[in-house]
Amino acid sequence: MNLPNMLTMLRFALIPVYVAIFVPGYMKWAFAVIVVAGLTDVLDGYLARKNGQVTTIGAMLDPLADKTMMITVILSLLITGHIPWSAGAAIFIRDLGMIAGSAFFHFRGMKTVPANWMGKLTTVLYYLAILFIFFEMPFAKTYLWGVIVFSFVTSFIYILLFVGLNKGKAAAEEQTLMTDEGDRVKERRQA
Repeated sequence: MNLPNMLTMLRFALIPVYVAIFVPGYMKWAFAVIVVAGLTDVLDGYLARKNGQVTTIGAMLDPLADKTMMITVILSLLITGHIPWSAGAAIFIRDLGMIAGSAFFHFRGMKTVPANWMGKLTTVLYYLAILFIFFEMPFAKTYLWGVIVFSFVTSFIYILLFVGLNKGKAAAEEQTLMTDEGDRVKERRQA
């Protein structure tokens, strides 16, 4: 357990804290917990890269902590009527699709696309949408829908990058198999 992974675990621990503060209606304090969780996300990634402490467990737990916190926040806003069910459904469909797809292809041995600026921008835009909702800005729901559309565009780009990344991998593996087979044929001829 290094410091970045401990910060990731802290994000998991902040989820029940958020719920305990949100349920009685302390919206601004609940949002403060979300901000702390977001800051630990930025800090753990920075420290892991800076100190060469990127671990497999951290790479798996970090996005899981992010998604779990975001799902908790979205559910709490849905249940209390702060956002429409259609927006919540769109967010969940996109996120569950991305999680299921990543897991499925990862366990099939395919390369996954690492996080990039589009994914990070999507996260920042979601945090802004949550800020606007928590502080009851009149344009909050319209802005949220804009972020949802942007997140689907980002997912589509990820899919294109994934296909391109794995098409190159498949071609390289096929070339290796052909080279290995050619070497075996040469060995048989020489024998």
